[in-house]
Amino acid sequence: MSRSFYISTYGCQMNEYDSERIGAFFTAMGFSQADSPEDADYCLINTCSVREKPQHKVGSELGRLKQLRGKNPELKIGVCGCVAQQEGENLIKSFPQTDFVLGTDAVGRLQEAVSLVEKGEKVCFTEMDSGELTLPGFERETGPSAFVTIMKGCDNFCSYCIVPYVRGREKSRDVSEILDEISYLTDKGAREITLLGQNVNSYGKNLEEKIDFPQLLTKVSEIEGVKRLRFVTSHPKDFSHELVEAVKDIDVVCESLHLPLQAGSDSVLKRMNRKYTYGEYRDKVLAAKEQIPGLALSSDFIVGFPGETDEDFRRTIDSLEEIRYDTLFAFNYSVRPGTGAERFEDDVPLSVKKMRLAELLDVQRRISMENSTRFEGESVEVMVEGASKRDAKHFTGRNRQNRVVNFKSDRDLKPGDFVMVYIDEAKPNSLHGRVR
Repeated sequence: MSRSFYISTYGCQMNEYDSERIGAFFTAMGFSQADSPEDADYCLINTCSVREKPQHKVGSELGRLKQLRGKNPELKIGVCGCVAQQEGENLIKSFPQTDFVLGTDAVGRLQEAVSLVEKGEKVCFTEMDSGELTLPGFERETGPSAFVTIMKGCDNFCSYCIVPYVRGREKSRDVSEILDEISYLTDKGAREITLLGQNVNSYGKNLEEKIDFPQLLTKVSEIEGVKRLRFVTSHPKDFSHELVEAVKDIDVVCESLHLPLQAGSDSVLKRMNRKYTYGEYRDKVLAAKEQIPGLALSSDFIVGFPGETDEDFRRTIDSLEEIRYDTLFAFNYSVRPGTGAERFEDDVPLSVKKMRLAELLDVQRRISMENSTRFEGESVEVMVEGASKRDAKHFTGRNRQNRVVNFKSDRDLKPGDFVMVYIDEAKPNSLHGRVR
């Protein structure tokens, strides 16, 4: 009787990519993927520690799995990802139901961990790999969209961020390895590729081959089958004119850019150790919007960072009005153990953080709606992601600006098809239309 596995994934796209790698390793060992934790022999939690809330979910999830083990004593429980790297053996001490812990560089040791767990041992692999970044190709099913990691780690050490401590320093993946994986994915039917890294703008700096990120975009665009190309995440201090030119000139690169600002106040940005001023950031993104027709911008913001005054927050609101993002991701500040900001007094009351966050999101909701209206009465290219389960003539997909598009069509469409959709109605976070 074959054994099965189940993975719960929290956090960023890189965690989703790592979960696909983990699934491939399990499949190679003869496991099948279960539909739920209740049906699995091995349950893994792929964790995120960038914010406090996702980290707290780990304890809750482990509590639920402990209850499952009461019904299935043979159930094996593992934790991987950033919390695993951060906490290590403390996870096993705090949650004895945990059988194994795999840090961010230990995904490739899964088979070894399973072998030891089968012998009754507790396992904790959290050593950081000091060598080159190598991610061998792996078998996986893919839909029309696929993620590909091109680098890992970060050298910026923003004062609030735990990534350099749990993902390590910046390492770029060999160009040929990246191109081979993308060719494999397009052969399997992928049409849209998203390149992943904590700071993709720094790609290539540690490689012997002289190549930078815009040059990598060019090489990927030449692979037959790549119809759309996206990337996340970019750091503003490394955002270059050459990258703007690449987005403008390479047809398959989508007019969509995620560039985290985090705050509109220079004093807050300085305490965050972001290494740029608001003016420098603004000039870069407004120049990019001018040079790239239809460019959609998204960003990240932290509200209530230590020392943030009412005036600082007003500057953040002003930045939204000036730059006019299409979408953003915003969170209340929460201290991350081991970061530089841990020594700062968290002096913004939670009630104030919540009020500021609510105001920021309200302002952005209005701007998103105003930005959306530019699509009304226009036809946009949409890559089909799927059909409605309730109505075979209703479909969903995304345009090049990464907006969700819900639309009607009398044609028989399948995921990965490209269609032109006439937009009848715009909403803050989605567009609605029909295939003419």
